[in-house]
Amino acid sequence: MPEQRRIGYNWNLRQMMAKRNLWKSTELMPLLRARGISLSEAQVWRLVTGTPERIPARTFAALCDILDCTPNDLFEPVVEMQSVRRANAPAIGDDPASSKPSNISHRIKLVRDDE
Repeated sequence: MPEQRRIGYNWNLRQMMAKRNLWKSTELMPLLRARGISLSEAQVWRLVTGTPERIPARTFAALCDILDCTPNDLFEPVVEMQSVRRANAPAIGDDPASSKPSNISHRIKLVRDDE
């Protein structure tokens, strides 16, 4: 079975803004507008304070231009979870019946005496 990984990302817009001495989302609005990106105050605030699931390429490019940074500075992929092969799992093609006996727990049903 191939290795499975869950990939996430860190959105570093707020940190990059701080490096450029931009502390409020409202300071970003005129800079975006000057590059042809018209977003409402609420949209810019969500972009700055949250982690966007989708972002238009033009908006992403405008942010890189405003902050004088690369896409890697704003968007950092990270591995959130990685599956590991279990050490005691049988290999592919092994016959589990022919393997050594192991301690197998059995399901039991407890019954009250008055039943």
